[in-house]
Amino acid sequence: MSTLKAATGGSAGRAIAFLALAAFAAQAMVRVTDSLLPQIAADLHVTVGAASIVVTAYLLAHGSVQLVIGPIGDRFGKYRCLSIAAGCSTLMVIACGLAPSLPVLVAARLGSGLATGWIVPFALAFMGDVIPYERRQQVIGRFLSGQILGQLFGQAAGGVLGDLFGWRNVFFLLAGLLAVATTALLTEYWRNPITRASAAPKPPPRHFVADYAAVLRSRWARRVIVMAFFESGLMFGAFTYVGADLHDRFGVNFALVGLFVGTFAIGGLIYSLSVHVLIQRLGAAGLAACGGVLLALAYAALAFEPHYAFAPLAITTVGLGFYMLHNTLQTNATQMTPEARGTAVSVFSAALYLGQTAAVAVGGAAFDRFGAMPIFVASGALLLAIGLWLSSELRRRAAA
Repeated sequence: MSTLKAATGGSAGRAIAFLALAAFAAQAMVRVTDSLLPQIAADLHVTVGAASIVVTAYLLAHGSVQLVIGPIGDRFGKYRCLSIAAGCSTLMVIACGLAPSLPVLVAARLGSGLATGWIVPFALAFMGDVIPYERRQQVIGRFLSGQILGQLFGQAAGGVLGDLFGWRNVFFLLAGLLAVATTALLTEYWRNPITRASAAPKPPPRHFVADYAAVLRSRWARRVIVMAFFESGLMFGAFTYVGADLHDRFGVNFALVGLFVGTFAIGGLIYSLSVHVLIQRLGAAGLAACGGVLLALAYAALAFEPHYAFAPLAITTVGLGFYMLHNTLQTNATQMTPEARGTAVSVFSAALYLGQTAAVAVGGAAFDRFGAMPIFVASGALLLAIGLWLSSELRRRAAA
């Protein structure tokens, strides 16, 4: 970091803080409509089931766009592309708030998903460019706080603010946050040379297909992408049904379910605040292993808990264990193909969303037939296996 700072005359700290603000708004957009669906349905005179297409449309757009954007960031600069995408997101989120009908809202959600899908993968790729590998996991861990708080805001505050001010004003608030982030990002891009720098020499221009070929030729990159697909799928294929299980098994009301599920973000924040100490004590390999162990124990607790009072601690542990494992995977994604970093991280991020989409569908069928207990047990055991395997691979690569 010090070498790059001296060479460019810029500093990464403020640039990454603005990226965290943009990630906050982007992550809030992913989940904000979950709690707004009843209001949207009533206002647009449709059923809740019909209105739920605004959730699906956003996730499909947000995840699928990440498969194709990587070479653009590698060619034209991650920070610049991200800043422009944040500006486009602002306009599309305003359109969500102004939508007079469900088809228009779906189109605006599709547009906002296509735009916000650029933000997190390019932020990670930019940090891969400017932060040395030995410090990168700590920096990405702190950056995660923006995503985590955005997720918490989208899930919890979205419904509260929607009740107080109406669902349209929730979108206008998020558009305001994106506008502030866009202004800050563009100003930083013009003023801070580090936003236009790369840690590696700039490669000669290549065809976009060559960037994907560079990623897929790497055996380690293929393994990290596959691990991301299964890690995300196992994690959220189980976690999606935690609230439904608490309601069905213990009769917990939906307001309390929302509070309980929200403790997942507390686990993430604990990780974000303690990442420096954890990395010093455990190292990347130890973090992956411990994350897998915590996930296995927490999901076992959710499967066999005798009373719902155990749920908040177990869910908080799920959050902590997940970010210990996931942040280790993320950090390796930023390093697995340095010559096509934007492409690599974008494919990695797309694998996360595709894994979630597939696993939630499979988990829904399993939940209806067998209940949540076997889903929790199987997911915990397989996440433990992923954590231990990743830990073993990292130790082997370090020794080599």
